[in-house]
Amino acid sequence: MSADLPAPKKGDPCFVCTESLQRSSCNSSSKDEPKAEPLLGLKLASHAPLERAQSAGRLKCPKCAGSRMFYCYTCFSLVGISQQEIPTVKLPIKIDIIKHPNETDGKSTAVHAKLIAPDDVTVYTYPCIPEYESERHEVVLVFPGSQSVTVEEMSKQLLEIPKKSSDDSTDAPCPKRLKREVKSLEEQCTKNQQGVCPLQRVVFIDSTWNQTNKIITDERLQALLQVELKTRKTCFWRHQRGSPDTYLATIEAIYYFLKDFHMQCLSEEYQGEYDNLLYFFVYLHKLINNAKKAAGKL
Repeated sequence: MSADLPAPKKGDPCFVCTESLQRSSCNSSSKDEPKAEPLLGLKLASHAPLERAQSAGRLKCPKCAGSRMFYCYTCFSLVGISQQEIPTVKLPIKIDIIKHPNETDGKSTAVHAKLIAPDDVTVYTYPCIPEYESERHEVVLVFPGSQSVTVEEMSKQLLEIPKKSSDDSTDAPCPKRLKREVKSLEEQCTKNQQGVCPLQRVVFIDSTWNQTNKIITDERLQALLQVELKTRKTCFWRHQRGSPDTYLATIEAIYYFLKDFHMQCLSEEYQGEYDNLLYFFVYLHKLINNAKKAAGKL
């Protein structure tokens, strides 16, 4: 594997993705990148620690003793690699991942987000879902659907929620919730006046598409604004047959959402701030594609 990866320059922790990814079959249909390979040109930390871990083979997870390579998808811990050897990313907003209880842990990419952005990512197993009702003006659910809006439309829709909640309310609030709701509305008014995007948290569902209905119909998520990433195509090697190629793996959805949020809501030029969220994904993508090529399956 090491012969295929360019060595990072001295003093530079990043390198551009390898040439083998240029031959990847996945494509992006983003307006900004109509013909670009989505995994090409990312600013990623060196994959040397993963190469060493791969050479060492599978090891026991120090927490559960399961046989793992790179990381334990059950304990969300690194295996054969130290935390200092992999990149960490600070996110501008918090990420909640709701995992289906029947989702196979080893097939989920949610663990990638937790390992790379441990301070900003929380993984819950359904039916454990946080209470979002009082914060629904600053929380969105990323999920495709007829009522979903784009990231570009999201800020405007969120800014309307406190006003709608106030206009639609005919009964006096519960005394226990009054103080918190008044404070939230006051904070929101300040944000509205400043023209700041109110988004504080994003919810993602980690599940096969056939299993999502149980979670998406849960009443605790019904009040949340839904956002859809319509212009991206998946590169996931376990893409489910029969589903559109715009149905992304969890880590892909998180990455593309944050990239769009950075450019459209923060109005800042994107310079690879969140590319390392795909640190494990890119390496595994290359590893699996190389194995398929060697077997004559690609």
